[in-house]
Amino acid sequence: MPGSRLSEFESVDRPALLPLPLTPWVYAEWQRATVGPDYHVQVGGHYYSVPYQLVREKLDIRVTALTVEGFLRGRRVASHVRSSRVGGYTTIPEHMPRAHREYLEWTPARLISWAKETGPETACLVEEIMASRPHPQQGFRSCLGLLSLGKTYGPERLEAACRRALLIRGLSYKSVKSILASGLDDQPLPTPKPNQLSLAHENIRGADYYS
Repeated sequence: MPGSRLSEFESVDRPALLPLPLTPWVYAEWQRATVGPDYHVQVGGHYYSVPYQLVREKLDIRVTALTVEGFLRGRRVASHVRSSRVGGYTTIPEHMPRAHREYLEWTPARLISWAKETGPETACLVEEIMASRPHPQQGFRSCLGLLSLGKTYGPERLEAACRRALLIRGLSYKSVKSILASGLDDQPLPTPKPNQLSLAHENIRGADYYS
């Protein structure tokens, strides 16, 4: 064939070349995550918000050294600067339902006050959950999940389930959800053992403690 490798490159390859990318290639890892009842996903122990309409959806999460992005069926629905703070929350106000935006700066006192709208047993359990963690904020996700059960089962059943959970020391969202799912909230309460801790004890601090 006439010509050389250089002449073939100049006539065939060079006209097809595209400019180099303006930014360098970024290494990323992908994982799946289910949106929690508080419209956050957990990545590396930190919680990132997504639009509240996506609660319980499964998202594809793209994680780089600097960013965390959430995708639903290929469409990006959330993007955050990556945080290394374990147990912390990164929340975009626009992701919150209107009724929750007043809780943008969630505090233990506000969560306890919110729980009191359901009843004293629910408020007591919310406080117990936060008191069981090294930092109360680490219990926010469980407490918000707990309060969301009232929408599914109603406040009366949630209050009864929290009463049982406190009695058996099942101080978690999963415990209350199991009680409700199995209908145990409608059953007679077990007789407390003589050495069982009373609900009114020194670890119950009250909402005023967090004010």
